Amino acid sequence: MNQPTVAQAVSVLEELFPPRLAESWDRVGLVCGDPKAPVTKIALAVDPTLRATTQAIEWGADLLVVHHPLLLRPVSSVAAVSFKGAIVHRLIQAGCALYTAHTNADAAIGGVADAFAELIGLTEVAPLVPDEAEARAGIGRIGRLPAKVSLQQLGQMLAQALPATHHGVRLAGPPDDQVSLVAVVGGAGDSLFDQVRESGAEAYITADLRHHPALEARQAAEFAGGGKPYLVDVSHAASEWAWLEAAGRALATQLSGQGARVETWVNPEVADPWTMRIGGDQL
Repeated sequence: MNQPTVAQAVSVLEELFPPRLAESWDRVGLVCGDPKAPVTKIALAVDPTLRATTQAIEWGADLLVVHHPLLLRPVSSVAAVSFKGAIVHRLIQAGCALYTAHTNADAAIGGVADAFAELIGLTEVAPLVPDEAEARAGIGRIGRLPAKVSLQQLGQMLAQALPATHHGVRLAGPPDDQVSLVAVVGGAGDSLFDQVRESGAEAYITADLRHHPALEARQAAEFAGGGKPYLVDVSHAASEWAWLEAAGRALATQLSGQGARVETWVNPEVADPWTMRIGGDQL
């Protein structure tokens, strides 16, 4: 087996999660690292936090693949006087490259949306908003559960399947009403309510649902009759965490097919910012 380079790993990542699928405002790709450097260990995490970076370095990673960009907005300095600068310095000093696959991974076949759909066992899966050039790719997914479940049961399924966070799972709708056709969007999805309504989904699972968009979506559903789609709000990072396992497997498999072997490790922690929740479980 050959030892791959950072450039070889990046090439595979960009085959799996084409940068052209990224939103225009996004910043994806290699953030730091020498493309010629050898890679034997690849760590994966949702967020490039100080803790996740330290854990990757301690594990011996030569490459850290993350979902959320470290440098989404322009900076004028990466001096180690800020946490972002410190992360860049630690990675470079440890010889660990950093690569970001964000909205391109959201939309790609086998990306965040597909991993989320697979997590809850959806079948007949299709993109919620298909990509213009590749119909199987696109933002979000819609599919059917193996059997109808109550909204409360759906929430319980998610609570068991997703990493535990203090955010938990929030539901908007009658707990005993049955649902089967479900739309999912990893990360923040309250900009897609129109597409969800048009899809005919009975429940919509996403994250970061803000008060006004969510309340208006519920009012619109009730005004139209039937009250669907019901809303299911989960932790942002938790909704994207399942993709890491799938990405790690696909990356290792592709490199193995090229005669190169790497070891992958998925960081088990979710960088949810909330550390405590008091009350609010029952009204």
